[in-house]
Amino acid sequence: MSWSARQYVKFENERTRPVRDLLNAVPDTAARLVVDIGCGPGNSTELLAARFAGATAIGLDSAPDMIEAARKRLPNIEFELADMSSWNAAGPFDVILANAVLQWVPDHETLLPRLVGKLAPGGSLAVQMPDNLEEPAHRAMRQVAAEQPWAAKLGGTDRRRDRLQSAEGYFSLLQRHCRAVDVWRTTYFHRLAGIDAVVEWFKGTGLRPFLDPLDEGERQSYLARYRAVLDQAYAALPDGSVLLPFPRLFIVATC
Repeated sequence: MSWSARQYVKFENERTRPVRDLLNAVPDTAARLVVDIGCGPGNSTELLAARFAGATAIGLDSAPDMIEAARKRLPNIEFELADMSSWNAAGPFDVILANAVLQWVPDHETLLPRLVGKLAPGGSLAVQMPDNLEEPAHRAMRQVAAEQPWAAKLGGTDRRRDRLQSAEGYFSLLQRHCRAVDVWRTTYFHRLAGIDAVVEWFKGTGLRPFLDPLDEGERQSYLARYRAVLDQAYAALPDGSVLLPFPRLFIVATC
């Protein structure tokens, strides 16, 4: 699955707000080593490095385009190409930040305890995951993918991302490994310029698995149909803008 840093940062202010809220909930610590797994173009790493200014910060991502953008943005920070599902650095890390990445990685029952095991005593795992698979924008992706002529290429695409567990499920899982666990869910309402802006937003994230298997002509026809479905799902405000509800799940687990 390909990721575009340029597409992602079209909505950088909106995408950065959740990680700022997440880091504000991480306990203060005299951190020496912090890591941003799934760092994207470096916007989250920039906040992590500022929050723990005395620490060495590292950024990891599986997309070369994201790593290239992050290195240009923050030339004094080390960025590495890495697959989160097989990342095996031992640490110990004082903070592991995972902003809008773990929703793409399966088997959280194994993954989250493994990440906690890389923390130093008193360290924190800070996670933010979009919890929006049942929002109209995502239901529309699956609806259009099931229609002809796209169904032949896109069958099973909706299984690329697992449903999240409940807040209670994550709390119970991490409470067995951590002395403090904080879990909360927030819905942001992003004011976007219109339906076309909603399409552009998801072209940088949730639409990637649906668009990547298609050729250029198929992508354009899929997006036109997707836009038509969204136009019925989101009511425009008097000025033509649209409020995009975006629920996100947050976890801060401290050892």
